Amino acid sequence: MNLTVKDLERLQTELQEAHLDYQLELVDGRIIVMGPSDVTSSEVGARLIIFLGGWVMPRRLGRVYDSSGGFILPTENADLRAPDVSFVRAERLRNSPRDFARVVPDLMVEIKSKNDRVNPLKEKIKAFLELGSQVGILIDPDKQKVILLRRGGEENELTNSDVLTITELFPRWELPVSELWPPEFE
Repeated sequence: MNLTVKDLERLQTELQEAHLDYQLELVDGRIIVMGPSDVTSSEVGARLIIFLGGWVMPRRLGRVYDSSGGFILPTENADLRAPDVSFVRAERLRNSPRDFARVVPDLMVEIKSKNDRVNPLKEKIKAFLELGSQVGILIDPDKQKVILLRRGGEENELTNSDVLTITELFPRWELPVSELWPPEFE
């Protein structure tokens, strides 16, 4: 049985009414249930949104979304996916719908939670790239590294001594990789 976005929305409503905090995605007609992220992964995502949003918003380049933003993808089963962080250029999404967006983000980011495995996250990123994303990023807080994947199969690994740039979407934007990690307070 292939489930639809409507089926996912019904389940989401039932979970919310039961005060259960799960994030749902629809992949190949199957609903995938995900629990909340660990706080380190959440903070890494929030830091990236702050740094990226601080560049994007004053320049009106587009829209930055967190892990709750769902995208209906142009797949056979109209998959509904939610990257941890995503960006859509302004000319591709002139306003944010009060619904799931029917667009493939230009940038999608996955942040490895403590229980995630790297290969399924890479496969998710590659699926977005095949559908039209320009850049996919996998952030691994455990190893403190960032893997950039681009259409065409290009893959670059960055560590704390490197600077993250995404020139095809954000000319002149730079972020030292070391700034992604949660600070330790004394």
